[in-house]
Amino acid sequence: MLEVILLFGGPGQGGQQSGAGNFSGLIMLLLVFVVMYFFMIRPQLKKQKEAQKFRNELKKGDKVVTIGGLHGKIVEVTDTTVILEADKDINLTFEKSAIASLANTSSEKKS
Repeated sequence: MLEVILLFGGPGQGGQQSGAGNFSGLIMLLLVFVVMYFFMIRPQLKKQKEAQKFRNELKKGDKVVTIGGLHGKIVEVTDTTVILEADKDINLTFEKSAIASLANTSSEKKS
């Protein structure tokens, strides 16, 4: 990369080199966008796809934790919502996007 910078970044020698200076600026701008894509945008898109896959795989009987910290067992799943049983005869409806993770079942077996 240093070679590219040195190749295009030198001072202009006459009228022909001024066009190369504009071209090097364009290359550097494109390089910045490529780096931003691979270090910022691409990982975020991957994380969103994993979260969507997790929400689509939710099924009846799964023990989950919501983003608000409520623990419950899934009683019913629809396209956009889930109904959680928080306690006996207490069912709450949540959006699928409000489910943070599956509950850790090893800590529940201690009681």
